[in-house]
Amino acid sequence: MKNQIDSAKIFDGRNIPCSAKHGLIIQKWLDLVVGDYFVLLNDHDPVGMHEQFCAEWPGAFDWQYLQKGPDEFRVKITKLKAAVTADPVVQSCGGH
Repeated sequence: MKNQIDSAKIFDGRNIPCSAKHGLIIQKWLDLVVGDYFVLLNDHDPVGMHEQFCAEWPGAFDWQYLQKGPDEFRVKITKLKAAVTADPVVQSCGGH
């Protein structure tokens, strides 16, 4: 399935420091137009990021695993409706 994804849609988070990663991923999603998506490429399961999306934007996104490890995770994150954030986004990578 990953061969069907446009490479311009891939957001490679593997080499981004944890102190910046969540904020950059969220900003990338917030900047999408409704109906658009990107594919997060990560070196660990971004379950903490998924939990944050569920808590802050329920029903505004679709989270679809395209590849689940063991060394590489690909998640297609689609914006389903307009969303905003009132606070600066600062999250850690959950120990990664």
